[in-house]
Amino acid sequence: MEKRVLVLNLDHTPVAVVTVQKAIVLVLLEKAQVLSTYEFLEIRTVTRRFDYPAVLRLMEYKSIPFHGVLLNRANIFRRDRGECQYCGSRKTLTIDHVIPKSKGGKTNWTNLVTACNRCNITKGDKTPEQAGMVLKTTPFKPSLSYFLADYAERQATEWLPFLQTKVPS
Repeated sequence: MEKRVLVLNLDHTPVAVVTVQKAIVLVLLEKAQVLSTYEFLEIRTVTRRFDYPAVLRLMEYKSIPFHGVLLNRANIFRRDRGECQYCGSRKTLTIDHVIPKSKGGKTNWTNLVTACNRCNITKGDKTPEQAGMVLKTTPFKPSLSYFLADYAERQATEWLPFLQTKVPS
């Protein structure tokens, strides 16, 4: 599997994840600088050898209009690590409004959690307190860095020093 390359803006905020080919082009055109490389990996041509880049920083600041995380089902499951936030089950997952919409609850990051079908039905149209249920974690709005750090822990540990890895309080 080909490794990906993290691209940071001039202020070290994540901008993109690109292929190694795109990363090499950015470096050769002097549009980016290599901050970190993958150990024991290299790219060879007939006449040259390049360290395999892991993290690049752009040489000029690029204004990115939206660099948040979209609120959608897949990203809520990802934030909650694919488990019910009430019982920990990983089966028949759905989305639950912590404060039900009928009680004024909003559809936003801090009011949506992953729940198994059984817990969602048990909780019904009540708050967790009214239903006698406790959330495992407090829902929060994740940053792009948070999701990239999750990927980095599994695929690219070289990225970790450049990313926010803590859950916001």
